[in-house]
Amino acid sequence: MGDDMGDTSDFSVIHSPAGDTLPVAKRRNAEGGARNGAEPAALLEFIDHHRGWLQDQLATRGAALLRGFGLATPAQFEAAARAVEPVLKNEYLGTSPRDALTPYVFSASELPPYYPIPQHCEMTFIKDPPRRLMFACLVAAKRGGETPLVDMRQVAADLDPAVRGRFETGGIRIIRNYGGPSGSGRFDLWQLKRWDEIFQTTDRAVVEAKCAAQGVFTDLRWGPGDRLRLISEHEALRAHPETGVPVWFNHAQVFHLSAAPAELRRIYQRTGELRSLALWRFAQAAVAAKRRFTASDEQALHCTHRGGREIADADLEHLRDVIWKHMIAEPWQAGDMVVIDNNSISHGRLPYHGPRQVVVAWA
Repeated sequence: MGDDMGDTSDFSVIHSPAGDTLPVAKRRNAEGGARNGAEPAALLEFIDHHRGWLQDQLATRGAALLRGFGLATPAQFEAAARAVEPVLKNEYLGTSPRDALTPYVFSASELPPYYPIPQHCEMTFIKDPPRRLMFACLVAAKRGGETPLVDMRQVAADLDPAVRGRFETGGIRIIRNYGGPSGSGRFDLWQLKRWDEIFQTTDRAVVEAKCAAQGVFTDLRWGPGDRLRLISEHEALRAHPETGVPVWFNHAQVFHLSAAPAELRRIYQRTGELRSLALWRFAQAAVAAKRRFTASDEQALHCTHRGGREIADADLEHLRDVIWKHMIAEPWQAGDMVVIDNNSISHGRLPYHGPRQVVVAWA
């Protein structure tokens, strides 16, 4: 790789049950112990000296965990993120609520701690998704709160050929119904943000222009109560822009109406927590009611195949099983930083207890 690794960091690999790997570079002192209080400047030095190693990991494994470098503030994280990718971006067209902490660093999500976030590559539904994604943990949760990673190249390869074929043929159609700045409209637990929060404007003409620039929306419709419906169509898989390897690259497992109960059931099976059991049963009942009383195109958030044909529940369950099979869920330590190739590696969030602060930047 051409880098002098020196003796200030230990290099190891974390494995998933399916054999996926996450490389780790851990800062240590001369006696071999972890330097949990290391100055963040050491991280900038590490990135500069081991750029070849980092790029190799992103090109092959798709991610790398940098541990023990003492990141403690959003500004320190932004400096480290810029050391990896000098040109950061800050336009966010996603659905998860986030707070800006610096011009280019955001809270990873402001969703309640009990709410799971399914695996996804960032902003797959826009014209130019981020190429790099970087997370840092400033405060680690008392329990849970992992940001699991999944190699979506492996997911694409591991899908049952018949299921994969149905997704390749049918594609993905995303339905989003947003409330507006007036705050009127019906209450919906699945409604995460208003359209003025998504697009950072109350000017409908600006919203329409931004949507037109994306080139993915087949329907944009203003409705009563200051509402906005957006429907977009996407391929289920795409070739990695550098290697050509097929990648599962869409939000079906996130935006489908059944996502919450499906995730909560798996989390309950993983943790045995009664909170997850209660939420799973509540979400299951709520989804059944929404399916019965609300048409697909009226849902706050949902997806189908092109043409409005519903995605088979069995196909979604198989997809989720494959995703969970390849998941690496390493507990955060305060000061950790993860660098991700967003073209191949997805991320999510497991529920947690206690204070937690995870921040994100992208390029």
